[in-house]
Amino acid sequence: MTDFRIEKDTMGEVKVPGWAYWGAQTQRAIDNFAVSGLRMPPPLIAALGLIKKCAAEVNRDLGLLEPRLAEAIVQAAEEVADGNWNDHFPVDVFQTGSGTSTNMNANEVIANRANEILGSPLGSKKPVHPNDHVNLGQSSNDVFPTAIHIAVRLQLNALIESLRQLHTSLEHKSEEFKDVVKIGRTHLQDAVPMTLGQEFSGYASQMEHAIRRIERTLGDLEELALGGTAVGTGLNAHPEFASRVIQKIRERTGIPFREALNRFEAMANRDALVELMGVLNAVAVGLMKISNDLRLLSSGPQTGLGEITLPSLQPGSSIMPGKVNPVIPEMMIQVAAQVMGNHLAVTIGGQNAPLELNMMMPMMAHNVLFSVQILTTGIHLLTQKCIMGTEANSPKCEDWVEKSLALVTPLARKIGYDKAAQIAQKAFREKKTIRELVLNEGILSESEADEILNPRHMLGPDIPSSSP
Repeated sequence: MTDFRIEKDTMGEVKVPGWAYWGAQTQRAIDNFAVSGLRMPPPLIAALGLIKKCAAEVNRDLGLLEPRLAEAIVQAAEEVADGNWNDHFPVDVFQTGSGTSTNMNANEVIANRANEILGSPLGSKKPVHPNDHVNLGQSSNDVFPTAIHIAVRLQLNALIESLRQLHTSLEHKSEEFKDVVKIGRTHLQDAVPMTLGQEFSGYASQMEHAIRRIERTLGDLEELALGGTAVGTGLNAHPEFASRVIQKIRERTGIPFREALNRFEAMANRDALVELMGVLNAVAVGLMKISNDLRLLSSGPQTGLGEITLPSLQPGSSIMPGKVNPVIPEMMIQVAAQVMGNHLAVTIGGQNAPLELNMMMPMMAHNVLFSVQILTTGIHLLTQKCIMGTEANSPKCEDWVEKSLALVTPLARKIGYDKAAQIAQKAFREKKTIRELVLNEGILSESEADEILNPRHMLGPDIPSSSP
């Protein structure tokens, strides 16, 4: 095989590597957009393969495509959907904003592979042409947003499952820690007692809310722009093309994809992606809060809070022997920060939709799919390598409760807020516990102290018998 071949497009001759399944338009994009080295995500390429496969089947059934050509296109597109030709999708993420370069990349790879199946050489464009046959009834303007929605919607299944596993693990820990009394903290200062189980139940609920928020975005992502062609009018597409293709996509994925109610909106706006990224941003915020809490609760272990022990996974210092760091929460915090940044990029992308078409789709697709990917993997690691192995340090929790000045809180009902505050301040100055001080000064009898200052009596609401 020669090192390169010469192909022609509407702008003239282009030199293409001889082994490449892409063609002239893809090569121009490679030459024009050598920006980041980031390629379009494999799930998006798979979605394009699925669309092209279903489109060829429908065009054959409508009598618009010769069966022999259609079968070759279907086989080639299925290979693209299976990831067999990902190395032949080299176009940079930062490209023409409509995604035309990536759509043509798919058209050219599928056409060349189909021609190879039919016995023709790469670059021949015969008998299968990338525009006339593979792209029949389509435009980049409706195919690319359709591919984004399909790819993102499919990938969200794994993210939701990952969140469910985290939620379940946190619920198990909530039950495991239900009898471990500890001191609560607000403003990073001692507050009233609670259980470690109650604390973890809050984390579990946070993830349950995250799942519901993501699920609420699925319906809009299942609306597809296919059939709008260039600007939403459906020019050059058979009237039944979109509905038939989407029906096939629905059958193959098991997801209720449907035609957009208004194709002009579906092509001009990427609001569904902006909404999803807003939810992923909220999920990232929650994960960062939980991960930072895990770091705080496990801090020390001798000179910090030390209320929980995280799994030891690797040495934590190149100079301090024996040091172990909370590496998984730190990983999760970094993932969350990246998602928050991606959220801003997608928001800006959604704003750049002049007139009939958004021109930031490749960047938006990359950031949304990257966010879904790293959240899915990061959450899985957080569950498996951190939460499941977290243990309570009950003696330390009890020690902090006993030393806390917050135990004075129920005493306020007996002697009043101001007097209780004076006792707390005196205990702090004299470095005594609340129990020691009230017994030494005769404020409470031992039996009263046992009853009023028992932290287990402070774990839920009660009704005062009288006012002080």
